[in-house]
Amino acid sequence: MHVQLPVDHSGSDSENQSGPLLPRRPIDRLARPLARFLHIEATSGIVLMICTAVAIGLANSPWAETYLGFWKTKVNLQFGSFQFEHSLQHIINDGLMALFFFVIGLEVKRELVHGSLSDIRRATLPIAAALGGMIVPAGIYLSMQYGQPAVRGWGIPMATDIAFVVGCLALLGSRVPNSLRVLLLSLAIVDDIGAIIVIAIGYTDHLDVRFLGMAAVVIGVVQLFSYLGVRRFPPYIVAGMIAWYAFHESGVHATLAGVILGLMTPAKASIVPERFRVYLNQTSKSYEADESDVRVRRGEQVRMLQRISRETISPLEYLETALHQWSSYLVIPIFALANAGVAFQLSNVNDPVALAVILGLVVGKPLGVLAFSLLAVKSGLARLPEGLNWSVLAAGSFLAGIGFTMALFIEGLAFGGDSFNNAKTGILVGSGVSAVLGMTFLLWTLPKPTAQSS
Repeated sequence: MHVQLPVDHSGSDSENQSGPLLPRRPIDRLARPLARFLHIEATSGIVLMICTAVAIGLANSPWAETYLGFWKTKVNLQFGSFQFEHSLQHIINDGLMALFFFVIGLEVKRELVHGSLSDIRRATLPIAAALGGMIVPAGIYLSMQYGQPAVRGWGIPMATDIAFVVGCLALLGSRVPNSLRVLLLSLAIVDDIGAIIVIAIGYTDHLDVRFLGMAAVVIGVVQLFSYLGVRRFPPYIVAGMIAWYAFHESGVHATLAGVILGLMTPAKASIVPERFRVYLNQTSKSYEADESDVRVRRGEQVRMLQRISRETISPLEYLETALHQWSSYLVIPIFALANAGVAFQLSNVNDPVALAVILGLVVGKPLGVLAFSLLAVKSGLARLPEGLNWSVLAAGSFLAGIGFTMALFIEGLAFGGDSFNNAKTGILVGSGVSAVLGMTFLLWTLPKPTAQSS
């Protein structure tokens, strides 16, 4: 499934993706195929898969030491007596991933305000399914690692990777009922909320109250900006960077700053479409005039038009649209390159830590999703969406075991810089097996495509 862009084979200006009123530019011939590619739902999953394969391949090649050592390169930022020095991998995991978590915050806010989580009756089933998909895998891991040093990894098999799930569903095409698609994506959103809570509570070893108070003050300043109606982005960017640093130094994971700021982003537009149309009519009349003073003021009118048109959509919608592709096609692929490099050995798969992660993802995820969904429906708290039956839900629940991105992120928090290759092996094997089983069972249970008559 992808967004079809209008194509005018006659070669008119309507072929230009920038708009029918703009002149055709040479760059458009290059940008159009790329834009189409990026609008395919499965694309982000494909890019992530390629980067993962590259990381694994290089980690098992003669260049493994050079490749893995590159991510440990020290990055030093110094200004007077202030010094900030960390490895490149740390900068990616704590800094660049803040953008990913900011987008997650935006997605969660959108679902809570306008989406499937805004209605408690519709939200009950995905919330129940997500809770089961977090509790059961964590329980399996804890039961297998209780009393062992690796027990800290209990949060690894809890989360679902949205990019891979969307990619798998897109590859199956129109055979996938929309109700299953919405359920799995809503489940993944709730999973992200659960993962954020787990990171904040389960993987915070110490707290520096001074920096935590500093973060609270900055968050309050951001709220004040919003209350005063500040719409320019630079003040928020500066405040966000300060909040990130305060969280980083406080002991709470710095990426939580991105989540909090995403949840604080306004979800309502300032200007309704009717008022915008009135302004456009007034502006068009002034453009028809030929007086010299009107022509001089047209630059000011253009800037005002840009500002007003921006206000016709909410900051949340604008930022999510603007940042989603940066997160999907830059941040997450770089994160995969920096974290998915695992030196594979057969003995790693038999390691207790790897087995605990694999069983948590492959068995615990679908079992928890299905059991809690059944409990919610049988108790009358929820009902199966129209067009979805238990066999299709059971098949689709295996896709929830694809825990790649967030699982690797939590693995890094659980085991630190010297993380277990065995845990990473479990994540990659468990996610891969879950994807194969989910796709196979869905192909088996979904209705066969019917041949369309010409």
